[in-house]
Amino acid sequence: AAQVDVVFTNLPDTPDVELVVLGKDGIIEGAHAGLIFVDNSTIKPGAARAIAAKLAEKGVQALDAPVSGGDIGARNGTLTIMVGGDAAALEKVMPVFQAMGKTITHVGEAGAGQVAKAANQIMVAAQMVAMGELLVFSKKAGVDPQKVVEAIKAGAAQCWTLDVKPPRLFDGNRQPGFKAYMQAKDLNIVMESAREYGIPLPATAENTQLFNAMLQMGMDELDNSAVIGVIEKLAGTNLLD
Repeated sequence: AAQVDVVFTNLPDTPDVELVVLGKDGIIEGAHAGLIFVDNSTIKPGAARAIAAKLAEKGVQALDAPVSGGDIGARNGTLTIMVGGDAAALEKVMPVFQAMGKTITHVGEAGAGQVAKAANQIMVAAQMVAMGELLVFSKKAGVDPQKVVEAIKAGAAQCWTLDVKPPRLFDGNRQPGFKAYMQAKDLNIVMESAREYGIPLPATAENTQLFNAMLQMGMDELDNSAVIGVIEKLAGTNLLD
């Protein structure tokens, strides 16, 4: 941090970022005026705001810039990046963002990027669970789930999840992708933040329970679409039987 103008981090969870940034031998100990800190991790919005405030005391500008798009988007440089923090700092590091991502949006001040990512994960979880439910519903009601997907994916039910995930599930492929334990971690961040700000999220609370159940059932390393496995267990059926 003492030798460079920009530092990027991408770490598993809030405590990891706090340690690397604010801990012993952390970024803050090499901080200098003009340094820009960019965090691509998904962490609690409140933590992102606190980190930005601490760094500002040292003359460092912080950008919380979580990403969406999974391993494919990372490899292809097509990530969606949602950014909170100073707009001028974002402008300075924009060439780096453009090498990583296709859609870069300045959402607002510190923490705004993390709020956007939490909102993203609310929708992703809802889609994964809804897809699992509709596939199990179709199967147990005696109708070919592949035909059902063909019938509905061009209508009002169309979404990225329904476009991309069913072919993999029909092939018996539940490998990541975006791992279930990371989805569960993100949802737990959403629920902790919802409690912090007094926001009722009843559907997300249910979806969080389903993803946490995946972890208890040993499916933590599978794709987040494999949440269908919890629904299969509850329904006493299997998509591929």
